[in-house]
Amino acid sequence: MPKPLAVIGLAMALLLPAILQAATPTESVRQTVDNITAILKDPALKGEQKKKERREKLKEVIYRRFDFTEMAKRSLGSEWRRHSPEEQKEFVQLFRELLENAYLDKIESYSGQEVRYLKERVDNNYAEVDTKLVDNKGQEFSIVYRLYNTGGDWKVYDVVIEDISLVNNYRAQFSRVLAKSSYAELVDRMKKKQISAPGKNS
Repeated sequence: MPKPLAVIGLAMALLLPAILQAATPTESVRQTVDNITAILKDPALKGEQKKKERREKLKEVIYRRFDFTEMAKRSLGSEWRRHSPEEQKEFVQLFRELLENAYLDKIESYSGQEVRYLKERVDNNYAEVDTKLVDNKGQEFSIVYRLYNTGGDWKVYDVVIEDISLVNNYRAQFSRVLAKSSYAELVDRMKKKQISAPGKNS
């Protein structure tokens, strides 16, 4: 029979690759940012005629890191529990489309800006990664990614841009609509793209 130490050694050898592959929150964010940058720099994906293909590739990378269901749920708040799984699914889809319309153009406007990774805070299964985006004029913009660990992978559930939380911004807008009208009205406004991105008048 194998000696106990040999068994332990074999177990560690089998587990080591999985341990090494478990990225930190910062590494997870960096990997996504690097993949997005690679797509935007790819000469084969440049130009208006490549826009659809380029955006599909961007979405694929973004969807792997961002948990839109969690973001939509947090943005809708207590109202989320009042709706059926089918209604929740529709809401997540509309919420994701809102973000795509608000941010894909901004992402595609990348022109060599530097991303600096400053610090990371981890509290059990939750983490924050502080970064700065530095443009070609030397102007700095603070971007904080909030993540949670699910199945060993770090997923983004909120982004704070210049101290404005994306989730909190949308929750405030959604709450105002719900207070004055109804959930049906909120869904209708989302379909008509009448909800503002953070930083704009809502």
